[in-house]
Amino acid sequence: MADSHLERWGAASLLAVCALIGVPILLADEPPTTGPPWVWWSCYLGLIALFVLGFREKPPERVVRRLQLPGLALTGAATVLLAPRAGYTAILLVFITAYAAHLSSWRTVVALLLANSTVAGGAAALGEGTVMEIALTGLIYAMLQLCTVWAVRSEQREAAARRRLAAANTDLRAATALLAESSRAGERLRIARELHDLLGHQLTALVLELEVASHRSDPAARKHVERARGLARELLGDVRTAVGELRTGTPDLRRALAEVVAELPYPRVHLDVDATLEPDEACAAALIRCVQEAVTNTIRHSGAANLWIDVARSGAGEIVLTARDDGRGTSALRLGHGLTGIRERVAQLGGAVSFDTRAGFTLSARVPAP
Repeated sequence: MADSHLERWGAASLLAVCALIGVPILLADEPPTTGPPWVWWSCYLGLIALFVLGFREKPPERVVRRLQLPGLALTGAATVLLAPRAGYTAILLVFITAYAAHLSSWRTVVALLLANSTVAGGAAALGEGTVMEIALTGLIYAMLQLCTVWAVRSEQREAAARRRLAAANTDLRAATALLAESSRAGERLRIARELHDLLGHQLTALVLELEVASHRSDPAARKHVERARGLARELLGDVRTAVGELRTGTPDLRRALAEVVAELPYPRVHLDVDATLEPDEACAAALIRCVQEAVTNTIRHSGAANLWIDVARSGAGEIVLTARDDGRGTSALRLGHGLTGIRERVAQLGGAVSFDTRAGFTLSARVPAP
């Protein structure tokens, strides 16, 4: 969430600077523009509109995105060249190059950097600057653009590293949760075997010995022997009940899923698990893997701020897991190894998985309750 707030403040600051550039021209007694002022204002306002379009939370359509950068380059060049005496307008070219560094390849960014530097030098030439001023202006704005591109690329590398680290951390937590559940299940099974082999056999022998003693004791002692035999039978029944509960104990799904999504820097995870669910070990492992894949997919691809995970029982008695984020959707979903793997894992349990990418990314898994 902190990164999202910083991005909003950065976009707001950029738009504020763009808006301030037009204030001196608006207040000037004689606008420092070439040709009719409305032409400059049309290019300038069109430039701001294209920036606003790019900073919306919902990204524009693919066709609009393809036309946006050329539109920024053209309106930016026109804004600078139509007001050659207002040298501060060239700062818009630096913003355009920085914005292109977020979206485009190195080849496109370098071409735009050279073109914008030429435009800045051309504006100095139209402003009747000397050869030295023209060259120095082009060089200064080339260096400014180079610095912004370097800063943007560095931030992108850092953000990509954070995403990889968060995804790896999620994978590690999921593996730890599965290992912990497997260890707890193994420990329960070991204790159940020990109780059965040690106490169970000895209590059975004790009941038999008391049975024999009840037939050989005198009437005064037989009453106490019968009472001891009854207590031994009850204790044997309690041991068998405890052994059965240990063998059929269910994993704590809520705790395991909470461990998987704990301490994520982003997105913000909203977890809701029905406390009455009692999945077996295989079912719990499949659900944990589904959540792991949903979280890593959100981190790597969607750019979402929130992820909602709900695990509940359907009317048909199935366990239903739904993971939904508010990130970028896609018109065509390609199943990678992770999504294919959880589909196969759930299918082995007799369940089914579906995906919806029209608004964010939604994963729905239905698993038969054990």
